[in-house]
Amino acid sequence: MGMHLAARPVADHNGNAFAVNSRSKCNELQEVNMTRLHGIYIDHKMTTPFAMAQLSARSKPLAADLARSGIILLATCVRVEAYGEAAALTNVESTIFSGLSYERIEGPGAIARRLAEIASSAHSQILGESYVSHQFAKSIELVRSDFPIYEIARFALDIGRAARERQGFIAAFNYEQIVRDIIADRVADGERPDRLYIIGAGMLGRGLILSGVRERFRSTIVVTRNPKAFRKRLRRYTDIEVALLRPEEIGQEPEPSSIVIIATAEVDDEYQAILQNGLLRLEPRTIVDLSSVPALSDAAIRKLSYVNMYSEEFLQFIECNNRQLAPKLPLLLSDIEETVRAAQIHLAARATEP
Repeated sequence: MGMHLAARPVADHNGNAFAVNSRSKCNELQEVNMTRLHGIYIDHKMTTPFAMAQLSARSKPLAADLARSGIILLATCVRVEAYGEAAALTNVESTIFSGLSYERIEGPGAIARRLAEIASSAHSQILGESYVSHQFAKSIELVRSDFPIYEIARFALDIGRAARERQGFIAAFNYEQIVRDIIADRVADGERPDRLYIIGAGMLGRGLILSGVRERFRSTIVVTRNPKAFRKRLRRYTDIEVALLRPEEIGQEPEPSSIVIIATAEVDDEYQAILQNGLLRLEPRTIVDLSSVPALSDAAIRKLSYVNMYSEEFLQFIECNNRQLAPKLPLLLSDIEETVRAAQIHLAARATEP
């Protein structure tokens, strides 16, 4: 059994296949096995999703500085987690996690298991979603490859992604599908609404554009504070036609048949005021806010149709998705557990070789 599991193929972060008993990967893990690696975390299962999102927003700006100390900070809308050598985590505990109830894990094996589960979306608010593994990959990229936590994290990312694919742990109601269903509920059959506004040109905004959400509309407008950077990102997609606006240009006249999707997490007070004023002038049919910390306040736009991630309508989609995937969750976790254990067994055997 051990040999069979140790040979389980896994796709690495370059898309190449490797077995968990490959010499290079095991050597890397064996080296970090000598280091006291720890992890501390809090997620949406330990507090309210909104409180979690607020903590994440406060923590994200610290990621680059922590990375220079060999700490991976994974701050998403539903988690804040830090991994590295125990001594380096002391300041993180006394700052980001001060006064909070959080969990601690120790050792490469436990950390690899936890991070692989995150990469597989087993701990996401929307089970089976794909964005968390991309967020995790970006967090790893901030840390130099000579830090011990780097190889553990890369290994965990590969394991989690591969297990998700093997077990078919794919969200039926991911963000794009939820948006499509909300739009369908507000647009009559056969109707072709005017414009789709996507506010935000980051990973989620680009994902919505590429998903085909825009195809039902006469035209699509991306609202971004950096149009030049967005054009560069979309240069290879020659078949995508979108117009660009800056935030302050929203709402030149009312557009009651248009729909707005807010897909940005970077909304400070000034940007919030600009968006609210523009959308009040625009008077769209519906605003769907995908920000973990809502970009708008219900009071400020009470005259408009507004759905955010904490609205009952949105939560029902999440519940439906998670109910469908729940039976697969034990299989996914078992898959990850067996793969990590197989790697550890192989390492232990190599350590006793003459």
